[in-house]
Amino acid sequence: MQLSRYCKVYPKEDDPENFIVFSTKEGSIIEANHSYIEDIRKNRLPKREKEELLELGIITADVNKEKKEMLCYVDEINSINNIFRANVAVNLDCNLACRYCFEGTRKGKYYMTKETADSIVEFIEKRTAASKGIDEINLIFYGGEPLLSVETIIYISKKLKTFSEEKGVKYTFSLTTNGTLLTQRIVDRLKPLGFFRASVTIDGPKKIHNSFRPFKTGRGSFDVIFKNVREIAGSIEVQIGGNYTKENYREFPRLLDYMMDNGLPPDRIADARFDFVTQESKGIALPDFGEGIMSLNEPWLFDSNVFLREEILKRGYKAQRVMPGACMIEFNERMLINYDGNIYKCPGLIGRKEFCVGDVRTGIKDFTKSHNLYNWKNDKCLECSYLPLCFGGCRYMKLVREGHMDGIDCRKPYFDATLEALVKQDMKYGLVS
Repeated sequence: MQLSRYCKVYPKEDDPENFIVFSTKEGSIIEANHSYIEDIRKNRLPKREKEELLELGIITADVNKEKKEMLCYVDEINSINNIFRANVAVNLDCNLACRYCFEGTRKGKYYMTKETADSIVEFIEKRTAASKGIDEINLIFYGGEPLLSVETIIYISKKLKTFSEEKGVKYTFSLTTNGTLLTQRIVDRLKPLGFFRASVTIDGPKKIHNSFRPFKTGRGSFDVIFKNVREIAGSIEVQIGGNYTKENYREFPRLLDYMMDNGLPPDRIADARFDFVTQESKGIALPDFGEGIMSLNEPWLFDSNVFLREEILKRGYKAQRVMPGACMIEFNERMLINYDGNIYKCPGLIGRKEFCVGDVRTGIKDFTKSHNLYNWKNDKCLECSYLPLCFGGCRYMKLVREGHMDGIDCRKPYFDATLEALVKQDMKYGLVS
């Protein structure tokens, strides 16, 4: 037995004789002293402890065999998956004029028709019926602003709820929304149909948010969104999200303080997370915005991600723990369905015809080559301890940065700089299994 190549050992800052051992493959964490680490390395542990550490992904019987087993990691997840999950863009219109909108020039008065909605329902029903393992359908309605198409959401959800009840499967849906139309009345209409969660974007404190996310009239949207979220937070799960730049991320903790002081304390919010703004490709990006990133390895991000997560956690808000995960492109039952019925494997690829993988009327075609699928199946990635957290990085970001998806989007510099701090945050705030 020996330490898995997919684990990291970090010193405890307040106790140099003890270490934190984190499995990137299982997301598990143990504390161990120096002598215990040596016992692992020299295979001196009793059988029962070996079995426990094997299950946690801390040790392996054979590092070379473990490396080969990782080739099947995503396939195994696909084989046991029981959820069909799709982002559904019911329109590409919006009532805001966000300075950085990643949909950029793709936006417009594009709305899903009833015929397309019927085709989507039929596609999901057939796909669910054809799979013996699927027992849950989960949609994330998306836009544009999805609540501009609330009647379409209701139409699709009524049909899928009826189908699900007949077939004995579960149907739920959530919204990715700007929150301006997310009133209690809307929640009350949607909740009986399976609506359980909304991810609402608030870009920092009021002044910053209003400068980045005004209504099309130029009026600020902060007060309207905050009032709506405060009203509905007890009815459904609400995630507060926000998008920051290098210039403003240190101001975001003031939003958290405002939330705590104005009716949105941690016990009313499911979780919070702040993400960097990505710079879109020329021709899609809005012409007056150039503050987004094109790589996770930009050094200022090493500070921003750790800093903002700490600010969230220390106030008592929840954040997602560090866990293994791959891009949705890798998973068979993950996709984005556009308003016209075309299917994409990533929200960033929406409307890029060369990356359309099919449509709800004719099905999905092979996208192995076009999407550089399995780009991580190479010795460099398979021998990297960060593979289970990265799986070759973000193809979309590589496309934006380099104009193609060939090769990998290596994130080793980012994880070298941040993972230790993120894992220690999980230990400090009890985000461990």
